[in-house]
Amino acid sequence: MDDIRDYFLCDSCANKDFKPVFNFSLRFHSVNFSDHLIYDEILDEMYECTKCKKTFTKKQIKQGLAELKRKRKTV
Repeated sequence: MDDIRDYFLCDSCANKDFKPVFNFSLRFHSVNFSDHLIYDEILDEMYECTKCKKTFTKKQIKQGLAELKRKRKTV
């Protein structure tokens, strides 16, 4: 059997190339037992289409790849 390779494609321009884009932030909040704020570091991981610059979350890409698997299984 020959290999078949399907790519996640940008839904705006059908490009298959993406680059990672990261956002770094801190989320400050209070807790019941202290008057001091505590914080959580947050990393937002996105992927940007190299052609049209549209961004996708990792979850969107995983859902797109899952859809490709479903389509291939039904063929």
